Amino acid sequence: MHRSSLRERAAPHGIAFGSGRAHAKAILFGEHAVLHSSPALAIPVPGLEVTAHATRFADTGGISFLLATPSGPVPHPCEGLRHVGEALADPEDDRRVEVLLRCEIPAGRGLGSSAACARAAVLALADLFRLRLDEHEVYALVQIAENVNHGRASGVDAMTTGASVPLLFDNGAGQEVRLGFDGFFVLADSGVPGQTKDAVRLVAEAFEDRPGYRERFVGTVTELIRSSPSDSIGAESFGRSMTACHEELRALGLSTPRLDAMAHAATSAGAAGAKLSGGGLGGCVVALAGTAELAWAVSRALCDAGAVQTWTVPVGRFEKP
Repeated sequence: MHRSSLRERAAPHGIAFGSGRAHAKAILFGEHAVLHSSPALAIPVPGLEVTAHATRFADTGGISFLLATPSGPVPHPCEGLRHVGEALADPEDDRRVEVLLRCEIPAGRGLGSSAACARAAVLALADLFRLRLDEHEVYALVQIAENVNHGRASGVDAMTTGASVPLLFDNGAGQEVRLGFDGFFVLADSGVPGQTKDAVRLVAEAFEDRPGYRERFVGTVTELIRSSPSDSIGAESFGRSMTACHEELRALGLSTPRLDAMAHAATSAGAAGAKLSGGGLGGCVVALAGTAELAWAVSRALCDAGAVQTWTVPVGRFEKP
């Protein structure tokens, strides 16, 4: 991404304000395996949003990022956002710009909070600077922030936080898919932040200590994914694949007693399947319920098992007409 090419698209005049928004995401299949050439299946979660408002002032000072809190704005410590600001800023214009982010997505839960913040900030700055970015350019800028924040980002978060339908992410490209059933995904926050770096280390150690295990794990997850987004797959089959995937992640040491208890509570309440979602060692569980009434019962069971909050995502919302 070259600033000169972006600047060529700029209108000859500036504006004082810009805004952008993005939403959360949840991974249904592909955690960790996606870093080893497996595809991943993810859904947008539009009920959890990040909004960004960029303001340009008359004095100098460059770009700064602030996070809205109940006690007022505080500096956002995200190093990746600084790189995004540098990529979008006009080097000949040092007027002060503040980007205020309001994030509803709990951090460290595998819901894509950092990618959603980066995407909302990119869109707000592009709006402020009158830049016309296509989706590929927005994705590339969000990936800059994600790679700085996480070391190696698969791209799933960067893409799905701007999607409106489920995405099958494979070899760096996202394909819109239709799930062949009606139902509701119930997301449940365990209240414990995930430990991504520790989880990645656990996976690497397991693959190193057990010859052939990486190939078996990636092959199993890939098979589950390839057979899932299909008109011929019903909710029960999809749910069984979710539970099987949880067992694979659990065998890697990525689950916790609370996540296991939540997944078990969901299926005991009638969910077709349940699994941890995200890097593991904390974060969220996602369960599949066939009806709104069942989704409510699953949500209650998840809370009884330790979830601190839940969100319900209708499958049909993402289906194309």
